[in-house]
Amino acid sequence: MTLLRTHIGSSLRAARVEQERTLRDVAKAARVSLGYLSEVERGQKEASSELLNSICTALNLSLSSVLHSVSLTIAATETPVLTVISSATEVNSEVEAA
Repeated sequence: MTLLRTHIGSSLRAARVEQERTLRDVAKAARVSLGYLSEVERGQKEASSELLNSICTALNLSLSSVLHSVSLTIAATETPVLTVISSATEVNSEVEAA
């Protein structure tokens, strides 16, 4: 299982690299230290919602788009859980038949 902060960091780094921007440039625009941004991108630090929003704004991204992208990535890699739901009618019919 990969931590949420790792997926968020990867998504932020991918956006920064795609924009051909440096850590220094984005850190300055987001008003965070270069080291802190690096740790967030590597999944070593979990950014508060305020700092995450600041980093997204510096990258010209909406917070919701980053979270949506991360959600899709996690959904694609997580193990599906099988849940069996039977209606009350089916359960009552089985009890009466017994």
